[in-house]
Amino acid sequence: MEVVPVWWWLLWLVVAVALGIAEVFTLTLAFGIFSGAALLAAVAAGAGASWVVQVLTFTVASALGLLVIRPISRQHARQPPLSRDGTDALVGKAATVLEEVTDAQGLVRLSGETWSARSLDEQLVIPVGATVDVMEIQGATAIVYPRELLP
Repeated sequence: MEVVPVWWWLLWLVVAVALGIAEVFTLTLAFGIFSGAALLAAVAAGAGASWVVQVLTFTVASALGLLVIRPISRQHARQPPLSRDGTDALVGKAATVLEEVTDAQGLVRLSGETWSARSLDEQLVIPVGATVDVMEIQGATAIVYPRELLP
C-alpha cells in the first residue's frame, strides 16, 4: 500500500479556495461545485485515502454537482420574482381619467395618486371619468387603454 503525503489535504484546500474565489467573480455555480468537490477530496486526503481515491472523490462529486445541483439552481434562478414592486406593481391596475387622455397628455387617478398619462393608441382620445387599464409605466407617465375596448 502506498503512503500518501499528509499535506495533500492542504493542496486540495488551496484548490478549493481558488475555485471558490473564481466562483465569486463569475457567478456560474460551476466553480462553486468544483470548490465543494475539492473540499470533499481534502477530507478524503485528511482521512489518509490514496491519491486515486482523492481524484475519484473530486471527479464524482463534480459530476454529481454539475448533473444534479446546477440544473436545479439554474431553473430556480430563471423564475420570475413572486411579487412586483415599484412602478411594476402598477401595471395592470385600473385608473380613472381626471383630464382627457390623448397620445400626448392627460391625467389619471391611479392607486390614490394623480399620474400623467398617455393613450396607448395614438388615435384614441379617452374622456374624463372613463376607467382605463395601465398597460405600462414610462418614467412618471402611465400608458393607458380604455377598459371597455380590451378584448
